[in-house]
Amino acid sequence: MSNGQGSAGNVIAALASFFVPGLGQLLQGRFLIALVQFVLAAVLWLIFLGWIIHLWSILDAALFDPPRRYYA
Repeated sequence: MSNGQGSAGNVIAALASFFVPGLGQLLQGRFLIALVQFVLAAVLWLIFLGWIIHLWSILDAALFDPPRRYYA
């Protein structure tokens, strides 16, 4: 979906993470980090610290730069 920092895919992923932590990472195909961020946010919201993970999720989705693939 994304082609590097600042791409439309990253903006969409960041907006998705704004509403549901980890959803942007899921859209980018990063299933493990999506699950980690979703579970951590859910647990920490119980003690009103979920905003930390929520913010991390948004920034991580927006700044994600996929590894370059070089073809011979």
